[in-house]
Amino acid sequence: MGQKLAGTAMVCLLLAGCQGMEMPGFLAKKPEVSEEGAAGTSNASAGEERDVEAPEIFEAKEKGLWDGRPSLGGVWVAHPDVKEPERVIVRNEGNGKYVIGALFRRERETPGPRIQVSSDAAAALDMLAGAPASLSVVALRREVVQETPPPAAPEPQLTGALDAPSDIETVTIDDLAATATAALDAPAPAAPKPAAPAPAASGNVAKPFIQIGIFSVEQNANNTATAMRQAGMVPTVKKQTSKGKTFWRVLVGPAQSKSEVNTLMKQVKAQGFADAYTVSN
Repeated sequence: MGQKLAGTAMVCLLLAGCQGMEMPGFLAKKPEVSEEGAAGTSNASAGEERDVEAPEIFEAKEKGLWDGRPSLGGVWVAHPDVKEPERVIVRNEGNGKYVIGALFRRERETPGPRIQVSSDAAAALDMLAGAPASLSVVALRREVVQETPPPAAPEPQLTGALDAPSDIETVTIDDLAATATAALDAPAPAAPKPAAPAPAASGNVAKPFIQIGIFSVEQNANNTATAMRQAGMVPTVKKQTSKGKTFWRVLVGPAQSKSEVNTLMKQVKAQGFADAYTVSN
C-alpha cells in the first residue's frame, strides 16, 4: 500500500511541472521526405524554408531556472507574459548553447526567475538544477528564403565609328601558283608534342560553405560569428532582404574539398549548432 501511494505522489509531481500546458501541433515530428521532390519540399528555384527569428512576436532576455525536478513534455520553457504557445529558440548566454522547443504560458507566479525551464531543455542548455542562468528566448517563424541570383552581365554595346577598311592587296594567278609550289616543296614541320592534361581541380566542391543560421537581429548574427572566430573558423555575415524583411546569414568557409567540408561541419556542430547545413554561397 505504501509503495502505491509513493508512486501516485511521484506522478503528481511530474504532472505539476507542466500544469496547464498542452503540446501544440507545431512541435509534432514531421514525416521524413526524400530529396527527390516529395510533396511539400521546396527546390532551389522556389527558395527554401528556414526558421527565422521573430522578436516582434515574443522575446525575453532574463534569468531562467530549472528546479531540478523531471518534467513531462520534452523541451519547453514557460513565461507569464505568453499569450499563445509558440515555437522558440532558447539560448544560454553564459555558455553559448541553444535549443529549439516550445514556449508556454506560466500559470503560477513563484519567487525567483520568471522563465521556467523543463528538465530536457536544461540538459540541452547545460543548466544546473537550482542555479539561475541568463537566457534569451525568441519566437521562430517559418519563411521561404529566396537566394538572390547574381546579376546578368550586360550585353556589350558598340560605340564609335568603325575603322575604314584597309587597302586590298591584289596578286596574280602566277604569284599564287608559285607560292603553292614552294609550300609543297618545303619539308613538313615536326608534329607538336601533345599537351599534358590539366590536373583535376581537387578544391572544387558544390557547396563549400556551411550556414550556421539566419538571424533577424544583426547583433545576434555578429555574436554567433564571434563565437565561430574564437573557435578557429572563418565566419562571414551576409545581409539579405526577402519580402521586405532584412535578415543576416552567418556562414563559415569556403572549404577546398569534401573532406574539409566534413571536418568543418564537425567543428561547427561541436559548438552547439546542430542545425547547420552546407550551401553554395
